[in-house]
Amino acid sequence: MTIVEKGTPPKDEEVSDTYESQLGESYPVKWYRSTFYNALILGLCNLLAPGIWGAMNSLGGGGEEKPYLVNAANALTFGLMVVSCFLGSVVVRFIGIKWTLIIGTMGYAPYAAGLYTNNRFGDSWLVILGAALCGISAGIFWMAEAAIALSYPEPYNQGRFLGFWLSFRVGGQILGGAISLGINANRATEGSVSYTVYIIFIVLQALGPFAGLLLNSPSRVQRKDGVPVRLKVNNSVGFELKQMAKLFMTRKFLLIIPFICQAVYTEAVMFSYEDLWLSVRARALGSFLSGVVALIAGNLLGAFLDKKSISLKTRTRSAFFFVVGWQGLCWIWATVNTTEFNKTNPVYDWVDPGFGKAFALFLFWVAGFQLNYMYLFFLVGNLADDDEEVVRIAGLLRGTESAAQAVSYGLSSVTVMAAVGSVYLNFVLWAIAILPAWLLVREVGNLFGDKKLERESRALRERSDAE
Repeated sequence: MTIVEKGTPPKDEEVSDTYESQLGESYPVKWYRSTFYNALILGLCNLLAPGIWGAMNSLGGGGEEKPYLVNAANALTFGLMVVSCFLGSVVVRFIGIKWTLIIGTMGYAPYAAGLYTNNRFGDSWLVILGAALCGISAGIFWMAEAAIALSYPEPYNQGRFLGFWLSFRVGGQILGGAISLGINANRATEGSVSYTVYIIFIVLQALGPFAGLLLNSPSRVQRKDGVPVRLKVNNSVGFELKQMAKLFMTRKFLLIIPFICQAVYTEAVMFSYEDLWLSVRARALGSFLSGVVALIAGNLLGAFLDKKSISLKTRTRSAFFFVVGWQGLCWIWATVNTTEFNKTNPVYDWVDPGFGKAFALFLFWVAGFQLNYMYLFFLVGNLADDDEEVVRIAGLLRGTESAAQAVSYGLSSVTVMAAVGSVYLNFVLWAIAILPAWLLVREVGNLFGDKKLERESRALRERSDAE
């Protein structure tokens, strides 16, 4: 069903007033049932699973000497994630959102083990097997954490919840960069990182399922507005698959697909750039500092997106133009740098002339990736009409991301694409995505209301009727 077919919803200010009038007083909550606690646990799972995965890849090509094998393995991972993301709501139907998240953390440690054996012994088979296991589990993990992040927090804490949760993703990058920097601080040349780094990463990722056990199931979450969290799927497998396909073909999702693709395609591009043109210790420093910059930028954006003194329409549009502008600056800069580097083949260390120009781009890139990623979650939170659709749209979002990243990492396993081709292609994707995304963004707060508040208002009315 399209936006127009649903009719014209009330403006976001009207929905907000309705929600606040129904809310009444704030409800007391136990800290270990609160949305903040669950954001902490969700973030910890994110740090130990995709966060550490990101830490390895932010070292450039998984920390290997050249990025091509790891890029091919990552293409396999994301290719399998397309399938597991699409089937995510079916998994939730049988085991619930909490256990879906826990199982989703289990495939990351084999991936790190594959990089360890390749780094130390030169074996490549476990890299491929680990990538496959990671792809099968990571898809349902991505879907589950996205659904939780969109459903657990109170409406007035949505942006901060997203910022806090996604901070752990770059927190893994900061941690990994700090560990690698400490071990590789004297390595001013190109090459692979020390295999000791991978042992630490394997141990950390193996702790992911245990962290997931600490998450509250939806029925146990206590929110300050007293609204129960209802994040489950009760329909048959066939019905869910049909609804997923139907939702994918709606106008509201089709318009955002190019914006999703250009946003996540960037990951392989920026990590290949780092691996090709920076020394081992410069890559470790880049992993650490870029994570710090991204953490600060993401939380500032989250705080802005929660400002009730600014209308939803203004917040959505302002953030969109800021994110798009930041990305455009990075692509112009990257085009200039990589065109030059492809001719001169430098390897910059932090003592070399020209290091600042090459290194600063990577920091801006990672920060822009975090901002774009977070904005996507804020935007799709205003697409789901009901609680079950939250699960479906989270799966579609993550599945679309995975498809784009599979293509990105696959192409980046080719030498010329890793060096310059993917930069040019991503620049074009960014330009193509702006207009379709704007057609959707301009409807948020106008024709397309605040779906999060609408869902919460219905839940409040149902709670009041039950009382």
